[in-house]
Amino acid sequence: MKSNTAYGSWQSPISARQVASAAPSIDNLCIDGDDLYWLEARPEERGRNAIVRHDATGQKTDVLPAPFSARSRVHEYGGAPYIVIAGVLYFCEQNDQRIYRIDTGVKGASPEAISPANHNLRFADFCYDTQHQRLICVAEQSSDELDEPRNFIAALSTNSPYEFSELHSGADFYAYPRLSPDGTQLSWISWQHPQMPWQGSELWLANFNDGGLLASPENIAGGRDEAIFQPQWSPAGELYFVSDRNEWWNIYRHENTEKSVAICPQKAEFATPLWTLGMSTYGFCRDGNLAACYTTEGLWRLGLIDEKTKQLTTIDLPFTQISALVSKENCVWFIGASPSQSGCLVELDTQSAQYKIIHQFTALPIAAENYAQPQAITFTTSGSSTNDNEQAHGFYYPPCNAAYSQNTDEKPPLLVLCHGGPTGATSTGFNLKIQFWTNRGFAVLDVNYRGSTGYGRPYRQALDGAWGIKDVDDVVAGAQHLIAQNLVDPERIMIRGGSAGGYTVLAALAFHDLFKAGASYYGIGDLETLARDTHKFESRYLDTLVGPYPAEQALYKQRSPINHIDKLNCPVIFFQGLDDKVVPPQQAEAMVESLEKKGLKVKYIPFSDEGHGFRQAGNTEKAMLEELKFYSEVFGFDLPAVSPSTSA
Repeated sequence: MKSNTAYGSWQSPISARQVASAAPSIDNLCIDGDDLYWLEARPEERGRNAIVRHDATGQKTDVLPAPFSARSRVHEYGGAPYIVIAGVLYFCEQNDQRIYRIDTGVKGASPEAISPANHNLRFADFCYDTQHQRLICVAEQSSDELDEPRNFIAALSTNSPYEFSELHSGADFYAYPRLSPDGTQLSWISWQHPQMPWQGSELWLANFNDGGLLASPENIAGGRDEAIFQPQWSPAGELYFVSDRNEWWNIYRHENTEKSVAICPQKAEFATPLWTLGMSTYGFCRDGNLAACYTTEGLWRLGLIDEKTKQLTTIDLPFTQISALVSKENCVWFIGASPSQSGCLVELDTQSAQYKIIHQFTALPIAAENYAQPQAITFTTSGSSTNDNEQAHGFYYPPCNAAYSQNTDEKPPLLVLCHGGPTGATSTGFNLKIQFWTNRGFAVLDVNYRGSTGYGRPYRQALDGAWGIKDVDDVVAGAQHLIAQNLVDPERIMIRGGSAGGYTVLAALAFHDLFKAGASYYGIGDLETLARDTHKFESRYLDTLVGPYPAEQALYKQRSPINHIDKLNCPVIFFQGLDDKVVPPQQAEAMVESLEKKGLKVKYIPFSDEGHGFRQAGNTEKAMLEELKFYSEVFGFDLPAVSPSTSA
């Protein structure tokens, strides 16, 4: 018989410990011969990034010995920290940011450094120049004499350790240096302050001269109002790239003239914002088709593009989240997930359209009947920032636990989620953190507010000049939509988010009275402080989201929650990494101090060994438990007893 226990107090078999260590996340797939490699972040190893090889026989092997960890700090967010060439692994070591190499075919081999011992140098996003036996990559160099780090394209010899040179400099940022198949040309993208790569970037092409230097670089696509993504050479030597010049991120082919051709125009997005280097959404097949993943209305799909007919044929797959796509001949590999399928590594035969899961991150810890399924919703936004017909999007997850019935005497509490970025998007891939809440009797709304990606360039640009207004209006409107549908309790509405999502949380609490409690994970309370004290990559991001600083200082003050403590009247819990270079801990600490002086219920949970985003399982577990306990204290939920061997 099902229990009729109050919402929020349901006993759940999903523990915070399971959430924290449920699955290592994987990314950055790399093909070398018949072997597939990937980067695997392991919370249970204090967040170490391992590198795993899957060979032709299906055997999986760790090729990076502990305690080495592959992680680049270029742009702080890193990405693409390794490459494998003929069985030799080159990687950026997390702690000293040097490049090391190790022969993966030699048992017991130890990595050896090939870049200088200089803590001011960082490297990422590699390709290999066979003719000159060197790595070509994005480099970042800091110095006490510079106001900000300097970025450039570097060449690093694999024969003469510690020898490297600059191939191109002058832009503020670089990504995707890629060699043509014959090794005679290099393409890359670059962008300048105050642009972010998803706002405006340029695609460049240059020939190598006899000395291996770049000659006469030419800007062949992009600009201030066009964002380029993933330039890639086909096996036949043609250059492809993704552009949003027609309001949607579509794939183009560069021709040997001044024009580029859209190979299959679609009202769909074949790219994601370049927060980390090396992201990939398409690849080439032996039959001349392209395999590509794309998103519409928040859902990802995979299809084959026939260039001759300009037709996109979608393959029927059970995944709604697809990323990190790579291909070779007629085989495609990608990371897939769905509401009922946790993250997995998938191999797809493009000729037969048959797929198999070659690596499952983790088994689902409980029966599928206990998992809430997302319901896509679109709702009219409200507030002075909108027109009457503007809409926003999200995914609603109802409470779900097979041991409990839906209580007819009350409506469930609602937890509203604000994704980071703010240029980003939520996903319908299986998320044990969401199930942690729904399995305890909470409803969850995951919002893709205006400014999110996946809905075209106009929707992405809708937040320009309106951060802290339109995103806040949308999370409020989403909650009000569910209240109007009689699905949730209007007196028990909570909101949580991290980083930019943490700012949306604090702004929503300061400027609206709908939410009764909030959780800010490394969120922003003072926009002025962020504009003055953040890393290079995002140092001019607010120029577009708010306005140029200090010219628009009044707007920064007006939209900073720290300046409106008098309007914030509900309990808030803060989580913060003390080694955070993106949103320094002073942001959270200033908010906590001001709220404590006001006499509000507030709690601060700092982690001395975390940066921007928590990577260690123990810290994630503690954060989940503290947040649940906080809500139980605010709303009077009775938390079920927990055995010593498990966490709530």
